[in-house]
Amino acid sequence: MISFTIPGKVQAQERPRFSRAGKGVRTHDAPKSKNYKEWVRLVAMQNKPQDPLQGALRLEVDIYVMPPKKYHTKPKQALIACGDLRPVTKPDADNLVKGIKDGMNGIIWGDDAQIVELVARKWYSMEPRAEIKVQQLVSI
Repeated sequence: MISFTIPGKVQAQERPRFSRAGKGVRTHDAPKSKNYKEWVRLVAMQNKPQDPLQGALRLEVDIYVMPPKKYHTKPKQALIACGDLRPVTKPDADNLVKGIKDGMNGIIWGDDAQIVELVARKWYSMEPRAEIKVQQLVSI
């Protein structure tokens, strides 16, 4: 199993941008998404296995986001600490995970198509981050 933390605010995958290229149209990542994927790649490089994982994989991602100011009271902080108060606002958990998966392609695993099990959870924390666990289900 590989586990590591990506510090900082998790950036949701934004819609692609389009530009004209001659007679065609090119797509590219929005700047925030592109920068976040580069950050993920840098952290993944520091935690990569000797060779990218092969076969079926299970990915667990725990995303910690800053609580809004209205939750900075002692009663709300107590609910956050025990996990009873969770973020139910945008961005969606799956959009937060997309940039993380894309950033780890070719480093932790060959392609994110290898992920056959995915668990994504959102939590509040005063320390924003993403905690990653990757487990190889079948060894090839």
